[in-house]
Formats: sequence, C-alpha cells, structure tokens
Amino acid sequence: MHMKNLFYYVSDFFTNYLGRETGLSINTVRSYRDTFVLLIQFMETDQHINTKKLDINHLSQDCVLSFLEWLETERRCGVSTRNQRLAAIKAFCRYLIRKDPALGNFCQQILNIRAKKTAQADVAYLTTDAIALLLRQPDMRCVHGTRDVAMLSTLYETGCRVQELIDLRIGDISFRAPNTITLHGKGRKVRTVPISQNVAALLARYLKNKHRSSPEQILFANRADKPFSRSGVSYVLNKYAQIARRERPELYPSSLHPHVLRHSKAMHLLECGVNLIYIRDFLGHSSVTTTEIYAKCNPELKRKYIEMAGIALECEVSYYDESEKDALINWLRENI
Repeated sequence: MHMKNLFYYVSDFFTNYLGRETGLSINTVRSYRDTFVLLIQFMETDQHINTKKLDINHLSQDCVLSFLEWLETERRCGVSTRNQRLAAIKAFCRYLIRKDPALGNFCQQILNIRAKKTAQADVAYLTTDAIALLLRQPDMRCVHGTRDVAMLSTLYETGCRVQELIDLRIGDISFRAPNTITLHGKGRKVRTVPISQNVAALLARYLKNKHRSSPEQILFANRADKPFSRSGVSYVLNKYAQIARRERPELYPSSLHPHVLRHSKAMHLLECGVNLIYIRDFLGHSSVTTTEIYAKCNPELKRKYIEMAGIALECEVSYYDESEKDALINWLRENI
C-alpha cells in the first residue's frame, strides 16, 4: 500500500516538511539526510530487509534501538552522534504523526526512547592575551592579510558561528554609529550584534582594498572570489595560530576550531560581569540553559558565585526560609 511505503514518507519529509515548514538550517537537514542513509544501510545489511519492500512497520522501536547500538559498536560513533541520529528519527516520527495520526501509537514508542547521557565536555577557549596575539599575526600590508585579520576579528567580536560568518554579505554591515552586523543564524533566526569602531575600521579597509561594495556580495571571499568553506576558515585560523604558538606556546592548544573564538567571546563577556541573559541573546541561543555551560566550566567564576551566595546568606540568615534553601541547593547542583 502506497501510504505504508517508507520511502514515500521519507521523501515527503525532506522535500515538503523540512524544506517548507520547519525552517531548519541546511546543515541540520544534511545531518538528517545522513541519518536516513545510515538507517537504510543498516536495515539492508544488518536486518536483511529488502529495501524495495521497506514499509513503516519496519521502523519499529526495536529496529531503532538496534540501529543506535549498531552506530556505537560497528561504526564506533560517540554518544553525541548517536543522540543526533536519534533526534533526526524522532523529528521524522513527529512528522509522521502530523501526516497520519493513525500512526501515533506506533511513533510514540520511538519518541519514548531516551537519549544517552554524556559527560559535559570542557569548553575550550582562549584568553584575551591569546586573542590579541593571534590578531597581530596577519600581515596587513597585503590584501589577504587585511582580509584575514578582518575575518578573524569579526569571528571573535560577534561571537558568530562559522556558517554565520560564511553567509555574511556586505549589506549585513552597518557602519553608522553604533556599528553593527546582522547575523543569519540557525532556524533562519536573525540577530543584530554591535561591533567596535576598531573592527568596523578593519572591515572598511578590507572592503576598500578588495573593491567590494555591492550589498549582495559575500563579505569574505577566498582567492577564487568564492565564499569560504568551513575548512577554509579553519585553515586561516590555524595558519596564524601556528605562528602565534611559536611565540607563546602555552596560550594555544595543538589545533583550533573557529567555534573556539565564539566560546572565547562568551567567556570574556561573562568574566566582565555581563548577565547570562544578554550573552544568550548575543550568541543566538534559544535557551539560557545552553549559555550556562560557560559559567560551569570556569572555576574562578564558580568561586565568585559561591562567595556572592554566601554574602547574601550572611545578610539575611534570620529570614532564610525553605524555598530559598531549595533554590540554593538546586543552583549548587546545576553549577558545581
């Protein structure tokens, strides 16, 4: 029966539901695509199901659990990758329920599968000294050096994701005070962030040297005058980090990813006392819970927060009730 055919639903999921309704980024859609490529491969090679006969009933809870185990054991995937694949399948199940409510009970069994807990990784970031030294490395006497320092400065100053940097167009910059850049983030969310006069001047110098002025032009272009790839941005970053590392090796890890500059900006804002709510909006996080990882990974900030909590207790010890005690305990559990 056509409505039971798995490929029909998968095709509609990608062409109609994801493409027109969800507003997901292209990278998320690609991740979902890779999940289903692997899932169908697993069904064929491990479950010995003829792909021509695949229907919705084959996508059972047992099948998904076996697929997740196969990812970890056979493909040596980490827990985070496993959880990403599960999230893609759950998104498909939510689509199925909307498409055909009769599949609700069937899909709910898969939606009940829990993601695996994973240890919170430390957030890698650079000190302000490391950032300053890094940005001194490009040779601004040449066009590419000017471009590179403008690109790395923008990456740090705005705290943008690497894809947001790649997608920037000249029209996204406002050189009127206060200078700002408009970023196009995940889920087609747009946010405008301030940039300093120094970074605005670097961008203006770069655009003048490259003779770029059309608002629709890509802001940062490679030697072929094409948009940078993710690996291209990473190459530029590590090129100058390698030079800076020779002078101050203790300031840099063996390799850097562009996201480290985003983490660095967030940590520096936090160290300056900027409220997490403002940092959340600056970074484009959907929830402050995501932003809280920066507070959790810095021992010095933890110490300051505990001291602040202790001062509050000393001032109002006689009025300290059960609800305040519970709030403090919950805070400690989440942040220590």
